[in-house]
Amino acid sequence: MDALLAALADPARWRLVSLLAERPRSVGVLAQLAGARQPQTTKHLQTLERAGVVTSQRTGQRRVYALRPAPLRDLAAVLGRLADQADGARETFDRYGAGLHTERLAAKEAGWADGRSFRFHRSLAGRPEDVWRHLTDASLLARWWTPDDLRVAEVVFEARPGGRIVQVYRDAEDADGSDPVAGRAEGVVDDVRPGERLAYRLSPLLPGGGPAFTSHLDLTLRPAETGTDLDVHFRITDSTVDSADFVAGIELGFGQSLDKLVVILAADDTETRSTE
Repeated sequence: MDALLAALADPARWRLVSLLAERPRSVGVLAQLAGARQPQTTKHLQTLERAGVVTSQRTGQRRVYALRPAPLRDLAAVLGRLADQADGARETFDRYGAGLHTERLAAKEAGWADGRSFRFHRSLAGRPEDVWRHLTDASLLARWWTPDDLRVAEVVFEARPGGRIVQVYRDAEDADGSDPVAGRAEGVVDDVRPGERLAYRLSPLLPGGGPAFTSHLDLTLRPAETGTDLDVHFRITDSTVDSADFVAGIELGFGQSLDKLVVILAADDTETRSTE
């Protein structure tokens, strides 16, 4: 595939492919139609033949080339799959972009987003005590507590009233930590009722180190027939003018984080059941 792409990338060779798509042609005729010298045309055709996109045979004193459609169909299929894959990723990107534009227009003065709230609900596999560990244990939080394109690089969560919270996250593909930190948030735990309720405040930090806003999160757990129902109330206070980029990503980003938690708990529950 790489050889094919390299061969087709040259405009002169692409012109020859277009001419051969109409019908097989000799080297001399192709050179005339392409407005090129015959030795150059021969070299281009040889490159295309090595890439597998054309074939040739000698007919009398002439060498005639013909296009092989199969490699082009294979390439089209690959490009189609890439386009389909990109549709989903671009949809997320566009959703965030639309929200970002709206929030930036609204962020005219301090306090512009105060009182804004978001609610999330997820039905989770596992008992409330199992879910509770994933909400409060730092090693388990690191598995899910970021949107899809990020990863937790450092997390501190002291599950007691007044306990400290630190969350540092990086790009999900930044394996060696050479890329700048994508973000940092700091906060404090307000209320802890194991297996029932968890409340805390968390502030994402601006590049200069100050808080963008304060998020107040209230998480409630209830036993359900299939596991545990989790309800989250996410409320904003102390919003700064520079917090628009963060606010725009709350609904999408925190929703993605909770979706990862759903998948993790489902997998853990399946493994537990199979073991039992």
